Amino acid sequence: MKKAIALLSLLLVAACGNGAASGGGDSSRKTIRVAYQAFPSGDLIVKNQGLLEKALPDYKITWTRFDSGASINTAFVAKSVDIAAIGSSPVARGLSAPLNIPYQVAFVLDVAGDNEALVARNGSGISGVAGLKGRKVATSFASTSHYSLLAALDQAGVKESEVDIVDLEPQDIQAAWTRGDLDAAYTWLPVLDEIKKNGKVLISSRELATAGKPTLDLGVVSTAFAGAHPDAVDAWRKAEAQALDLIANDPAAASKAVGAELNLSAGDALDQLEQGVFLKPADLSSADWLGTENNVGKIADNLVSAAEFLKAQQKIDAVPALDDVKKSIYVKGLPGVLG
Repeated sequence: MKKAIALLSLLLVAACGNGAASGGGDSSRKTIRVAYQAFPSGDLIVKNQGLLEKALPDYKITWTRFDSGASINTAFVAKSVDIAAIGSSPVARGLSAPLNIPYQVAFVLDVAGDNEALVARNGSGISGVAGLKGRKVATSFASTSHYSLLAALDQAGVKESEVDIVDLEPQDIQAAWTRGDLDAAYTWLPVLDEIKKNGKVLISSRELATAGKPTLDLGVVSTAFAGAHPDAVDAWRKAEAQALDLIANDPAAASKAVGAELNLSAGDALDQLEQGVFLKPADLSSADWLGTENNVGKIADNLVSAAEFLKAQQKIDAVPALDDVKKSIYVKGLPGVLG
C-alpha cells in the first residue's frame, strides 16, 4: 500500500507542475519534450545552438530545465518527458522496483570526473571523509552525487546513520553554504565551483570511479517515444555526437555555448568542461559503453552494480536482472548512427 501511495504522490506532484514539460503523453504527436540539467555538457551545446531543431524542423521541441534526476524520474512516471539528460544513479533507480520506468539509455553525455566532488567547509576541521561523523552534509537525493557520497562514506567505514545528510538541490546547497548552515556537501558544477571557494575537496567522482564506483551522465529516451519515433531518436543522438565533436575539436566554441547557457564567461565554462570526461562518439558503440544490437555494452553492468549498491543502502526494493537492464539500452542502429 505504501508503494502505491508513493507512486500516486509522484504522479500528483508531476501533474501539478514539478518542472515537467508541457504536453500530453500521445507519442504520435510531432512533439519532443526534452528535459535538461544545468551542468556543463554537450547537451547544453545542442540546446544553445538549436542542433535538434535544425535536424528536425517538422517537430515542435520544448526544453525544460530540471534540477535533479529525481525530478526527471517523476516526470517520466507522469509521461510528461520524452528525452532527458540524467545521471546513472537515478537511472539505476528508475529501472528498479518500485519505479520500473519504461525508458532506455541511448547516449553517454559524460563520465563524472572532477566535475562532481565532496567539499568540506573551511574552518570545519574536517580533513577527510571519516571526519564527517556527526556533521551536516548536503547532497541531492537520488542523484549521482548522492550515490557517490554514500560510496565515499562506505569506503571510509562511516555509516550513513552517523552523518546528518540533508536533501538539497544544487542551488539550495549554494544558498545554505553561503549562510554557513553546512559542514560539507557533495554536488556538481557549476555550484561545485562556488562552494570550493570556501572549502576543501575531500574526494571527487574521478577518484571514486578509479575505486570501482563510476558515475555517468546519460541521455535516456522514453521506450514509447523511441518505438514511435526512431528517426527522431537518431537525429537527437547525431546532434549529441556533434556536440561531443565540438568539445573535442573546438573547445572555444563549445565553451562559448555552454557559458551562454550557464551564465558564465567562456573561460569559466571551458574550465568546467575540462573537469569532465567526454567520450568520442565512435567510442559509444564499443563494448565498454553502449555496445551494439548484437553485443550490449558494459553500461548495463554499471547500472546493475549501481542498483546493487543502492539495494544494499536500502534505497530501492530490488535489483533488476542484467538481461532486463540490457533491454533498456537503446542500441538500435549503432554504430552507424554515430559514425
